[in-house]
This record gives sequence, C-alpha cells and structure tokens, in this order.
Amino acid sequence: MKMLLIFVALFAVAAAAGESKHWAVLVAGSRSYYNYRHQADVCHAYQILHAHGIPDERIIVFMYDDIAENAENPDKGIIINRLGGPDVYHNVPKDYTGRDVTPDNFLNVLLGNKEAMKGVGSGKVLESGPNDHVFINFVDHGAPGFVAFPSQTLTAKRLASTLESMHEKKMYKQLVFYLEACESGSMFANGILSDSINIYATTAANTHESSYACYYDKKLKTFLGDVYSIKWMENTDKVGVHETLKEQFTIVKKETNTSHVMAYGDLSFSAEQIGEFLGGAKASMFKKLEKVTAPTFNDACAHGAVPSPMVPVAILFNRLRDAETEEERVAIRRELTAELEMRNTIAQTMKQIVNSSVETAEQANRVLTAKAVPRNFECAEPVVNAFSERCYNVGQVDYAFRQIYALVNLCEEGVSVDTIIGAIGSSCKFHPQQRVD
Repeated sequence: MKMLLIFVALFAVAAAAGESKHWAVLVAGSRSYYNYRHQADVCHAYQILHAHGIPDERIIVFMYDDIAENAENPDKGIIINRLGGPDVYHNVPKDYTGRDVTPDNFLNVLLGNKEAMKGVGSGKVLESGPNDHVFINFVDHGAPGFVAFPSQTLTAKRLASTLESMHEKKMYKQLVFYLEACESGSMFANGILSDSINIYATTAANTHESSYACYYDKKLKTFLGDVYSIKWMENTDKVGVHETLKEQFTIVKKETNTSHVMAYGDLSFSAEQIGEFLGGAKASMFKKLEKVTAPTFNDACAHGAVPSPMVPVAILFNRLRDAETEEERVAIRRELTAELEMRNTIAQTMKQIVNSSVETAEQANRVLTAKAVPRNFECAEPVVNAFSERCYNVGQVDYAFRQIYALVNLCEEGVSVDTIIGAIGSSCKFHPQQRVD
C-alpha cells in the first residue's frame, strides 16, 4: 500500500511537470480614436482566449485604453469589433496602459523579466516553461522592419533577438505569433525569424504592402477592425478551436483579399489545432461564444476596406458624406485640408532629407522609389529615432511612419548614420509634430 501511494505521488508530480499551459500576450500598439480598430481587435482576441479557457492570470494585455471612454465615442464604456457587434471591452485586463505601452516593456514581459516590470502596470510577465504553448498577437502600424508603439518603435532585429532568447531560456514548447500591421512580413522575412526555434508566425501583409481597415461605422465615425484580424477571429468564432493552424491560415489567406497573408518560421507544427494556442474550451462554452460573437455575414469586412495609411483621410471623407449641416461640412473640409497638407509636408520633408544625404539625383530617385529591404538595423534604428524625435513622432503620425522606408533605403545604400542624421537636423528645424487627441 505504501509503495502504491509513493508511486501515485511520483506519477502526479511527473504529470504536473509535464503539463502544458496556455499563455498569451496581446498588444494594441496605437493610441487615438481614429485607431479605434487596433484596440477593438485586441479586445476581441482577449474574449476568444478567455472564452476558450485561458485564465486571466496567463493573458497579458497591452493597450493605451483611450477608446472606450473617449470623448468621440458615443457609446461610452463600449468597444465593438464589427458592425452591430457585441461589446468586446468588458472584463479585458488592463495590464499595461497609457505610457506603459512601450517596446521595452513588451520585450521585458516576453522575457519574463519581473524585476524590470516591478512597479509598472500589473507587473505581469510571461512565466511560461518548456512544456507551454504561447500565443502573441500584435496589432498596430508598421513599416519596413519596424512596428509602432504609441510614441516609439520596435525593430525586427530586437523582436527576433528577444524571441531567440525566449527559446534559449526554454520559455515555450511552441509559440504562435499573429501580426497585424502594414509591411508586417518584413518583421520576419529574409531569415529574420529563424525556422528552428519552434515559432510559427503569420502576418497581415507581405514585406511591402499595406494591411487594411474595415467595418466603417457611421455612428462611431471610425473603422472597427482590420481585415486580417477580423478574418482569423471571425473564423475562430465560427468554427471553434479544433481547426489546425494550417487550415486557419488557408482560410484567412483566401478571405483576406486586400493583402497577401504570409507565414514564416517553423511551419512543421502547422498541423496542430489552434486550440493548442487559443485555449481548449468545452463545447458548451464555445456555443455560448458563438451565439455572442459569430457574424451573420461573411464579406462585409472586405467591402469598403481601405489601406491603413488612408484611414484618417477615409474617415474624413465618410464624415463629409454623412454630414447633415453646412457648418459640419465646412469644419470637416478644414480638417481634411489640414490632413492632406500635413501629408504633403511630410513627403516633401523626407524628399529633402534624401536629397541632402546623397550625391546624385539618380541615387535620390532610387532611394525614394525602391521597396525597402531592411538589413542594416545598426543604421536604420538610430536614424528612424532621430526622425521621430526631430521631425514627426512616427508612433503617433502614421503617415510619417510610412515614409521611413526612404531612411531604410538610405542605410541600405551605405549612407552613414551621421550623414542621414545631419540631413534630418537641417530639414526639420521645427518642434516634432504629433497628432493632437
């Protein structure tokens, strides 16, 4: 009898040691009401994970949290992710909000660095181990080799280095990363993400194209979601978590007809069910989720979708179309003119920086027209930071963020950091511009 009890105890310890847990990190990297859709996407993702059984202590959420109670939001305390959809904001953990939504905090959370996060937000970090499955969902603006945070940027190199460190520290068995951003493929392509560290990543777009916003809401006067994010989440809402990663990728790739959804990293475990990463709720729980969130239409997202960089302009055109008084129309036309003038100024500023950095018109034209393929991050990171600090805060002015491809191209052309930063200094002799909320 005593031997039997010892055996049972040892078996229980071994079973516990080998138990696989689900962990998730969700990030909406933007701020401001016109970026409503990013926080809506992340809130919806949380509802999926929560409904499928992942406890809140193993879900870590980054979002600025300036949408639900925003002065422009007529439905205070509510965020929706599709037309006529349910509130996805309720009960979402607010682990890191406002100024705590930064690249450094995100990377420290991924690395399980409790000391660095002491006194910051909830302080929650990944505490996953070698048997665990980790899911990361990042939603925001992107540029070649960069993604944005509210006031800063994160390079593909820093992200890849962090993921490799997680692998070395045995912080997961397998990791899935869903990334929604323009040019999001550039964060993993060209060998940036290793195919030998058990990470499977999919992106909303390839290395050089925009992701798209969808579901414009006339009442809320903004877009509610992003096509790729909407497609993977509505697919999950519809079929549950017993589909494989590959099956979901195939469906999302087909239905995201606005950009090219891509897959990177280790594709060998794409036959795993998505429930291994999004949670494995019982059927009764799934049925409850399906009734609440599954859409009753299929293509409303793709209809009327617009490239992410055009969202501020599209919102103003839609508001102008729906305006009921001449006074409203005059005010909106004024906003639209200011937006278009700002975009022209940004483009001209970047052109001036390029012309001041190179020796020939031919090279300048090449830099301004070539598709950027970032490799020299030792150059790209400091010059992008200088542009953000001295010209336009690329974390807040997304059109400026879209122009940094030219800075990446300058670096790839072999132009020195000092030369580029000197050109930035001479071209931007004004206080750094940012949007006013």
